[in-house]
Amino acid sequence: MAEVPSSVPLPTDPHVLRYLEHVRVEKRLAARTVTLYTLDLEKLAQLAAGVNTPMLQLTSAHIRRFVAQMHSGGRSGRGIALILSGWRGFYTWAGRQGLVAHNPVQDVRAPKAPKPLPKALGVDDAVRLADYENTAADPWLEARDAAIVELLYGCGLRVGELVGLDAEPSAEAQREGRGWIDLQAGEAHVFGKGSKRRSVPVGRAAVQALKNWLALRIQPFGASGALDAALFVGQRGKRLTAQSVWLRLRQRSQQAGLTTPVHPHMLRHSFASHVLQSSSDLRAVQELLGHANITTTQVYTRLDFQHLAKVYDAAHPRARKKS
Repeated sequence: MAEVPSSVPLPTDPHVLRYLEHVRVEKRLAARTVTLYTLDLEKLAQLAAGVNTPMLQLTSAHIRRFVAQMHSGGRSGRGIALILSGWRGFYTWAGRQGLVAHNPVQDVRAPKAPKPLPKALGVDDAVRLADYENTAADPWLEARDAAIVELLYGCGLRVGELVGLDAEPSAEAQREGRGWIDLQAGEAHVFGKGSKRRSVPVGRAAVQALKNWLALRIQPFGASGALDAALFVGQRGKRLTAQSVWLRLRQRSQQAGLTTPVHPHMLRHSFASHVLQSSSDLRAVQELLGHANITTTQVYTRLDFQHLAKVYDAAHPRARKKS
């Protein structure tokens, strides 16, 4: 059975040593896991010594204080959660041995890790992708893919909303929860999350791209009747899947020379971020995106601040002052 590496200091508390022997011999945990438990319990022993309290007499209040200390010291929420898991296991064992009456770690949770910011393209890259034209491609595919990019970036649609659009309204689309495009009004009627409908304005560039696509959409199928009601179809005439849109967009962004492979939600994030940068109207962006709660939309204010911070760092004389 693997031993704890000699470089790892063993705790001196006899109960901790018994517990480590238990997990090593009886539970037969991996050597690396035993090492991590050893380090975690040595950390706990040091913290307990700092408050002059034996480990088996620590309370939940002590553990919460230790969590706060680790968090303020820069340890991540995930790292703290792993440490708490190790401590919790020790006190669970100690309870079975009759050494403690209550597990002080039982109801203590690590701080939540901050959600990563959504990835958005810069304005130049987004426009570069929207303006990209592959003259060597099949004109039918090129018109379709260009219209997809314009709708995703120009309207901020989710990929599920995009592929759920029909080419025109119908009673069937209403019954089955599908959206449609109204080019005359310049609107996309979208069936979004939570079975909620919303109308999104379609800009001039997207309207023109859709007209180009609709002029070619039926050509490969003629009067065969093989064409689905979907706005965007594949080469067999069936509704395009979300996965197909992901693959086509990734390929198109690489062809356009973008260094980051683009996925549909990145264009939705870009739409929201760029509209907010220009308008500062958070409520309008919430409506356009179809968010039920404005707190969901507020993440884009953080993106907007990042953009402003970069502009400041690049342009402001005091930011560029040499140390």
